[in-house]
Amino acid sequence: MLKTALGRYINNFKGFTREVWILALITFINRAGTMVLPFLSKYLKEDLNFSYSEVGWIMVAFGLGSMLGSWIGGKLSDKIGFYKIMIFSLFTSGILFILLQYITSFWGLCIAMFIIMAISDMFRPAMFVSLSVYAKPENRVRALSLVRLAVNLGFTAGPALGGLIIIGMGYSGLFWIDGSSCIIAILIFALCIKEKKKTPINIADNTISSVPKSIYKDKAFWLLLFISFVTFMVFLQIFSTLPLYHNEKFGLSEFQTGMLLSINGLLVFLLEMPIVSTLERKKTNKIKSIAIGSLFITLGYYILLLDSWVGILTISIIFLTFGEIFSFPFVNAVALNRAPKGQEGQYMGFYTMSFSLAHIVSSKTGLEIIAHYNYQVNWLVMGTLGALSLLCCFWLNKMIRNE
Repeated sequence: MLKTALGRYINNFKGFTREVWILALITFINRAGTMVLPFLSKYLKEDLNFSYSEVGWIMVAFGLGSMLGSWIGGKLSDKIGFYKIMIFSLFTSGILFILLQYITSFWGLCIAMFIIMAISDMFRPAMFVSLSVYAKPENRVRALSLVRLAVNLGFTAGPALGGLIIIGMGYSGLFWIDGSSCIIAILIFALCIKEKKKTPINIADNTISSVPKSIYKDKAFWLLLFISFVTFMVFLQIFSTLPLYHNEKFGLSEFQTGMLLSINGLLVFLLEMPIVSTLERKKTNKIKSIAIGSLFITLGYYILLLDSWVGILTISIIFLTFGEIFSFPFVNAVALNRAPKGQEGQYMGFYTMSFSLAHIVSSKTGLEIIAHYNYQVNWLVMGTLGALSLLCCFWLNKMIRNE
């Protein structure tokens, strides 16, 4: 029985090209080292003694830099190729993350976070475009899930290890490991993967328009961006306000918070690929999968209103994780599939910008609500926004069906 189940699980990982596996490997190395992020708001609040409002503004600078980097990365991926962008982005941001620990003033951190994220997040649209080149068309959703799996497996190890490093070495150890992991990851990429050009547009192919459609007139894509923005914004509370809530409401340590966040990564590792493979095999409507994810995320925040028992933190993480599993791979896939050939970088640039904008609005909104009201009001607002994204999924499904 166990052998059969294991065999079925392994079958979900078959059919990928060597390049896709290497992309997944460098993503894992990079994300396992990105253990600064889950503790960033905690570091700014408790180690550098910034106020909630100041922490919020630094996270706004983080998000603005991320937005700019996503846009530039998308545009340049179409113009000069994803390969050069990926190498420049990870190598340079690795050095800058190491230097970040030496900046402790408010304005210095605002400027530094903006510059670092502008360079770092050029990587993301370029990486999505690389998957459209290196992954077989029939495996594209699973390839996106594999890379997401590597991200979450990295986050499984990262937060728990990060909590231990903070106890043993302090926060400076995190910056060294984060920066070094970026450099190691991109060196592996450069050594193991040769540059490959995007498949040229075949004008004779009837399925491709010889005149690219304007991204600004693609109404369904903009509604998808709104859904992804709201979903990301709500989900990202897991890295900003939730760690603070763990400590202030229930007195959890950094290590305990790291272990709780590791549940998210572990469940994604065990369940996402089988769930995505099953939904793909059954040809399940991708928009309906995103809607199911929105429902789980909504429940993940509403359940935090029952704050008399510490166990709700675990239940909330589980709901949020299932929301991520059902929603994120398919949002990625729908965005990539809507891009005309030759405009993949531009489309994925705007898509990753929605994630960056969510970073800006999520942390600032959450921290401001907590500062002016309390955590309960924040969970109510986030749950209601999750419900809004659920309703928009039905609208998007109708819009695409009419197309």
